[in-house]
Amino acid sequence: MRIIPAIDIINGKCVRLSKGDYATQKIYNENPLEIAKYFEDSGVEFLHLVDLDGAKSNTIINHKVLYQISTKTNLKIDFGGGIKQNKDLEIAFENGANQITGGSIAYKNSSLFLEWVEKFGADKIILGADALNRKIATQGWLETSETDVVDFISEYKKNGIEYVISTDIEKDGMLNGPSIELYRDILKVAKVKLIASGGITTIEDVLELKKLGCEGAIIGKAIYENTINLKQLIKLC
Repeated sequence: MRIIPAIDIINGKCVRLSKGDYATQKIYNENPLEIAKYFEDSGVEFLHLVDLDGAKSNTIINHKVLYQISTKTNLKIDFGGGIKQNKDLEIAFENGANQITGGSIAYKNSSLFLEWVEKFGADKIILGADALNRKIATQGWLETSETDVVDFISEYKKNGIEYVISTDIEKDGMLNGPSIELYRDILKVAKVKLIASGGITTIEDVLELKKLGCEGAIIGKAIYENTINLKQLIKLC
């Protein structure tokens, strides 16, 4: 299973939120490149980079951070936040993203999102399926819907999606364990490459997700708050 540390960006700084609430932001480093280099030095190959400013706006904001990390490390970056138009996708790839994650766009404009999948390939376009009480949430989690997350993923699987990142918003940043039941339900219905995100607190959590069949695990606050030893985790996985 892939271990994928997360860097969330607001105003060019590395931050973490609790349950996606922008009012709870805590700055961990004013230079995200330093964090990315630490991850790489720890043996990490992959990075989940989120433009939180972009997520609640209509375009990418922090693409310079993406460019800096992509040109000064060898990390394979999946990038999300603010990708809502063709130009945003181009900006992300031009600045070094290996994959992009589309959440709001996949919910609000499925035809455009599926055009991207067809043009760039299902290995390059990740479906972002973030949920609150199992209902899809968009716009940096500021908007909720009545769409069931499992149904949402299942429908996209029928249309060729392979990779899915799913975050349980209630769990995100709370350090109280991931949504095992949710991921079990997703994998039971849709045979996707599922990347779990939200609530991962211990190495045991990661191993449980691996046993469940998740393709990857995105880990944020647990690394920053030292409840997971990253080098030890990399050796195990």
